[in-house]
Amino acid sequence: MKMLKEKNILIQNPETKNFLADAFYPETSEKLPLVIFAHGYKGYKDWGAWNFMAEKFAEAGFFFVKFNFSHNGTTIENPKDFADLEAFGNNNFTKEMSDYDAVLNYFYDHPIIDQSKIAIIGHSRGGGISVIKAFEDERVKALISLAGVSHFGYRFPSGERLEEWKNNGVMFSENARTKQQMPHYYQFFEDYKNNEDRFSVQRCAQNLTKPFLIIQGTNDEAVKDKEAFLLNEWCKTSELFLMENANHVFGAKEPWTEDFMPKDLDIAVEKMINFLKNNFDRD
Repeated sequence: MKMLKEKNILIQNPETKNFLADAFYPETSEKLPLVIFAHGYKGYKDWGAWNFMAEKFAEAGFFFVKFNFSHNGTTIENPKDFADLEAFGNNNFTKEMSDYDAVLNYFYDHPIIDQSKIAIIGHSRGGGISVIKAFEDERVKALISLAGVSHFGYRFPSGERLEEWKNNGVMFSENARTKQQMPHYYQFFEDYKNNEDRFSVQRCAQNLTKPFLIIQGTNDEAVKDKEAFLLNEWCKTSELFLMENANHVFGAKEPWTEDFMPKDLDIAVEKMINFLKNNFDRD
């Protein structure tokens, strides 16, 4: 079966700004389940081995979409580089939720999408955002958290560091790969505090009634496995898949120069595909 790839599709969002998405899907006359993937903190749609993940989903019969959040620091002209640090600094969870809605709206009415079979996947911080999106949006029928976070508030500074951030208006985080000093403006924290109930991953997980797969590596340096245990404890409809010794990016890195997926990511993708097929086939 021939696979189609549409790269750098322009998604318009007047609430934030325009951003890009990719679609991978088999050439077919049948309706396809839609899967949307959200990247994490300091991530982007073309990072590492995500393209191989997209191809494997398409080969398995899914319409797979991955996208750049509008304020992730990349640009329309440079979708693989942090070319707009001002945008990165002005990102917040409200904007990411708006972008998630924009990308789902764009593909929801695609002529080959089966609107009864829509799933979302989030990696790392995108996992937390995806839990909230799955809870809020009735169009989403299944959810997958890939090394996803369980709480946003714990990741903000506290005490003197928080006060210093407020007084300075900005704090910086170095990108280990590019060595860029990436800004976070204080509005990020204000947006979270002003919407703290909405952005409670715990509240959304506890009230979620949709199939929910949690995939977590035991050697994750960024998101400890206790967060996956918490997500699984909170949600009555979840399934936890622990991967021994897998790291935060399941063996991938940027740039990924091999012509195949790393072993751990391949195992994770196989699990995700089987999970979605099993749940969608029940309908």
